[in-house]
Amino acid sequence: MPRIAIVGSGFAGIGMAIRLTQMGITSMTIYEAAGDIGGTWRDNTYPGAACDVPSHLYSFSFEPNLAWSRAFSQQAEILAYLKHCARKYGIDRFVRCHARVAAARFDQAQQLWRLDVDVNGASECIEADVVIAASGPLSRPAMPQIAGIERFTGKMFHSARWDHDYPLDGKRVAVIGTGASAIQFVPQIQPRVAHLALFQRTPPWIMPKPDRPIGRRAQWFFRHLPFTQRVVRAATYWQLESRAVAFVVNPKLMKYPMKFGLSYLERRVKNPALRAKLTPNHQLGCKRVLLSRDYYPALSQPNVDVVTTAIREIVTDGIVTDDGVLYGVDAIICGTGFQVNDVGAPFDVTGIDGADLGALWLRDGPEAYLGTSVASFPNFFMMVGPNTGLGHNSMIYMIESQVQYIADCLRVLRQRGARTMNLRHDVQRAFNARLQRDMQRSVWATGCHSWYQSKSGKNTAIWPGFTFSFRKRTRRVREREYRFSP
Repeated sequence: MPRIAIVGSGFAGIGMAIRLTQMGITSMTIYEAAGDIGGTWRDNTYPGAACDVPSHLYSFSFEPNLAWSRAFSQQAEILAYLKHCARKYGIDRFVRCHARVAAARFDQAQQLWRLDVDVNGASECIEADVVIAASGPLSRPAMPQIAGIERFTGKMFHSARWDHDYPLDGKRVAVIGTGASAIQFVPQIQPRVAHLALFQRTPPWIMPKPDRPIGRRAQWFFRHLPFTQRVVRAATYWQLESRAVAFVVNPKLMKYPMKFGLSYLERRVKNPALRAKLTPNHQLGCKRVLLSRDYYPALSQPNVDVVTTAIREIVTDGIVTDDGVLYGVDAIICGTGFQVNDVGAPFDVTGIDGADLGALWLRDGPEAYLGTSVASFPNFFMMVGPNTGLGHNSMIYMIESQVQYIADCLRVLRQRGARTMNLRHDVQRAFNARLQRDMQRSVWATGCHSWYQSKSGKNTAIWPGFTFSFRKRTRRVREREYRFSP
């Protein structure tokens, strides 16, 4: 039975572990750097943290949550669901917390992986036959690269490392960034602070979030007639999937939701000067589309300034913009996202003949086959890897597709009696060349730059197709695409 190391205990790591136990594989360890499981839903505890995918679709297909309280679930409820799954399927016993994987090296002579693991400050060397990297792309917060940032003497933190002990009430607060996190926490802190300066580089497209409590009658139906939730789940999936036509087939169709988005902005923001600042100047969809009903009203309050002038530097007591204006603040909150592109792998990974995954990614941009396998790295699999992100549907669907693919890889290894399987280089090159060609017809190739892209403009984050086509590609392994060692 292969020894399997899973790195990360979010949805991907827990889902993979559940599938392995169902296959009868129990020789595995989940290495978690933090003190508990949960991944992004453990780390992001900022006020208002919630999912922007409907609740009934944001769960494992094999373990529906029949008791969601809202149409769009909040952070605590999602984390509780994930912990429930770990307990129900007995995954807790495989988790090793406070164990950060620092490096993984493939031993060609022994045909196995050696992992350097930091456990409570002590280093351990662990052997594994298979490594599954499930830490995800949204695990490393990105701090802004602004001159003088180290000089600031007030409080500064990233939204993914929210300091709940710091009292915001009555403070002058600056928020840098207007992404998915900021539009959730800004309305929550705006009533509490004395003044809020929101530094915006690019105004996002924002659509109204159709969130509401799930009533007792609906919950009764879901509990006593579970098929009703499956119907809702399927209807929600196809409703969201239909949007891919505009995302990946014909971006011109975006003109209709763009008109709706501008109309929504006009209804919610009456001040013409503020509305001009918040009017997007790019194609809908080429950056992440955000959902909120309270963001625009919060920005319209008298204690909020939306600053669109670029930041020149940070000084001891505030932020200075290019026009020389000093915004004195007590605290700076960075809603600046995560390190996704133009960075190496989440930990050092060394494959055949010294191949360095981080160096390869820094040179050519993150690249894999089906976001899962990488040539020169035998028995090394990724989850939520390059080009598996979505702009229109649930990532849990993509995670379950990758779980199936990796499980089938392990089945093939066992059937063939092989020790390792290594993706062919020509397969990876051909796949990514086709993927980038498909990207050219999508909304992400319409001219704007986003965190989906590297500095060179290569989109290494998004899947440029329908999710069901990804599911079809990952259902079975094409053995001819790999080389096996006995």
